[in-house]
Amino acid sequence: MWYYEKKLQYPVRVGICNPKMAKFLIEQYGGADGELAAALRYLNQRYTIPSRVMGLLNDIGTEEFAHLEMIATMVYKLTKDATPEQLKEAGLGEHYVDHGKSVYYHNAAGQKFDMPIQSKGDPIADLYEDIAAEEKARSTYQWIINISDDPLINDSLGFLREREIIHSQRFREAVELLKEEQNKKKVF
Repeated sequence: MWYYEKKLQYPVRVGICNPKMAKFLIEQYGGADGELAAALRYLNQRYTIPSRVMGLLNDIGTEEFAHLEMIATMVYKLTKDATPEQLKEAGLGEHYVDHGKSVYYHNAAGQKFDMPIQSKGDPIADLYEDIAAEEKARSTYQWIINISDDPLINDSLGFLREREIIHSQRFREAVELLKEEQNKKKVF
């Protein structure tokens, strides 16, 4: 079903050890609007959506896993050389006690991933949910960029932000396609 190439979708480079930035990035790893939630949402919704849109959800859902891999790589690179004291100072003390330097699904506040995955079974309602999810992820990436002073991380985050915009556009196009089809069926 997939062809996995053993490289990241976009290069991830890190300027310096920065556990505080890693803490912020974890929001996009295991947060409500993060990459895991998006991947699970889209791959679940694809079963109740018309076949001409199913491929779109499959493609974007699997791409979200590639984004998850990028975020995990950033978090790892930002923390691999950190001392336990640095992790504690960055607000990752509890994370370190539970998981060491392993990446784990939780948000920036430390709440473990336990997010409801939206799937209404109405294609248009689901696609509007997906548009909203992509826009929330886009804004979160922008806010992380705004507080980051690492141009290398910002380059990768900018790539991810732009992909969220593309995904939102594709979902908008799918909504218009389905609405057109509904309108054609209503003609007497």
